[in-house]
Order: sequence, then structure tokens, then C-alpha cells
Amino acid sequence: MMKKLLFSLALVICVNLTSQAQEIRLNTYAGYVFADKVDSYYSSSSYYEGKIQENLRWGLGIEYKLDANKAFELQYLRQDTQVPLTYLDSDFGGNVKSTEFDLAMNWIMLNGTNYIKVNETVEPFIGGGIGMAIFNVENPDTGYSDGGTKFAWAIRGGSNFWVSEKVAIRIQANLMSAVQSVGGGIYFGTGGGGAGVSTYSTMYQFGFEGGLVFLIPR
Repeated sequence: MMKKLLFSLALVICVNLTSQAQEIRLNTYAGYVFADKVDSYYSSSSYYEGKIQENLRWGLGIEYKLDANKAFELQYLRQDTQVPLTYLDSDFGGNVKSTEFDLAMNWIMLNGTNYIKVNETVEPFIGGGIGMAIFNVENPDTGYSDGGTKFAWAIRGGSNFWVSEKVAIRIQANLMSAVQSVGGGIYFGTGGGGAGVSTYSTMYQFGFEGGLVFLIPR
């Protein structure tokens, strides 16, 4: 339900932005995301703790520049990584187990950006966004997989460096978070993954990214 609602909202906003945009850009992204500790203590017989490993995150975005300073962007990012976890296996006598899970994350974000143009070459910016993070978790020991969709937010800052009239190099730092306390949380267990209830294990992904910006003729 949340996925459909956010997608519909993003589609309506993008249609309106397209009609108002003074400039349309294609932004590409690739960068390094640092490791992040995750844990969840739902009960004394259901908990886990571990770390989402550092890895590459890549993606692209369509940005609609409304005036000289303000822009909105519909962005997609992808990250594949591993999550070594220690968890209590309540299904088999309450044994504590360790497994390295495979985790795929898809971020769909609607970002707002405020640009501060210094000159024709340097264009610093700061901004943030909201959207959703779509997870897929797989246990390589059993082959079992499951997933979930969570509310997400992001903040970022950096600069574009224009090397020509239509191409720029983009460098930025950002912080992205999936709020698992909204509508339950992702948990890891014997089967590999699932949906828990009221587990407060918000994740934070800090990273540095670079990419190219292409000005799309209208």
C-alpha cells in the first residue's frame, strides 16, 4: 500500500514539475557507502545484531530545475551487500547462530535541492528527500529470501563542476536512512528474512558519491 501511494504521489509531482521546469537534467551516481551497525531486540527469544557491510551504490535521477536555485529530482539507487548477523534462533531450541546474509537495497527518492551558483563552473548545493527503501534479504545457507518496503529519508550536500555547457561532474556526501519502526521492521532469522512488528532498528547509510550531470535539451 505504501509503495503504491508513494509511487503515485511521485508520478503526480513529476508530471507537474515537467510542465513547470526551466531545465531538465539527467544525474548519474556511483559511490562508496560505509558500514552500518543494525540490531533489533523484539523480545528475549527474537533478536539479531550485526553490520551492513560497506559497498558500492549506483543509480540515476531525473532533475527538474524550476529556477536558478531550486530543483526537484526523482532518483533511483541500488546497493548489493552482505550482512553478517548473530541472532537467536527461537525455532530450534533458542540457539544463537551466525549467518552472512545477502542484502539488496533499492532506493526510490523524491529530492529537493537548493543550488548556490558561484560562477559558470562551480555550482554547490544542499538538499534532502523522502521516499522508500525496498529490501530483499536472502539466506545463502538455505536459499530462503524475503523482503519489505520502508519509509526512507535523505540529506546531501556537494557541488557540480561544469566542464562544458551540457556536462558537469557531480561530487557529494549524503546520509540515507530507512525507518524500520514505521509499519514493522525487517528481521533476519532461520528462514532468512521476514516482517516483524514494532522492531526499532533504523539504519543509517553514509556515503560519498560522484557522477556526471547531463543537461537535456528541451
